[in-house]
Amino acid sequence: MARIKTAVLFSGRGSNLQALIDAAAKTDFPAEIIQVISNVPGAGGLVRATTAGIPTKTIDHRSFKRRTAFEEALNAELLDAGIELICLAGFMRLLTRTFVDRWHNRIINIHPSLLPSYKGLRTHERVLEDGVRFSGCTVHFVGAELDAGPIIMQAVVPVKADDNPAILAARVLRAEHLCYPSALRLVAEGKARVVGSKVELTNISTPEPILINPEVGLPNKSGKAASP
Repeated sequence: MARIKTAVLFSGRGSNLQALIDAAAKTDFPAEIIQVISNVPGAGGLVRATTAGIPTKTIDHRSFKRRTAFEEALNAELLDAGIELICLAGFMRLLTRTFVDRWHNRIINIHPSLLPSYKGLRTHERVLEDGVRFSGCTVHFVGAELDAGPIIMQAVVPVKADDNPAILAARVLRAEHLCYPSALRLVAEGKARVVGSKVELTNISTPEPILINPEVGLPNKSGKAASP
């Protein structure tokens, strides 16, 4: 089986990077991570990649006077490595339309909200401020706009009454670690393809349950309402 040659770009501790590394370590996984690139010297995720025997590269964006020059260096590194697909995993740099167009429908990203809601930063704080009952994460193909592009996969988690941003972030992160490798598998196997402005899925099942939060007063399995 020919595995898709994949690069992971990140800026921080690399927990989603680790989830992808662990998944790709399995011989039946359809993507192979052959390059890991950070824009932050000494980022924690570099150690994760080195431990796994994956080549790493640091391209410090602060070394470039122009964003386009940074992206030219990044693009050259990706081409030299023979990369076919890019995963953004906490890569804290906005990519220009020129770069995204070069890699059209070959860049995927994970965001800690149910897009298109809560794009940008301070996601968990804003979720709690608005009092919504569910949050989650989204894996999507990268478009030219911030946190936009056709959605591949989403995972939902409840927002609890005693949550704070750190607790909610940890719950969402656990969902991210499950969701991102699964979405990468779909893309690498050709089961998730962009058609028009949406992702078309092939031979994929859809969950049936209805989730309601809070659960007070909902019927139980016997059909009777549960006590508050």
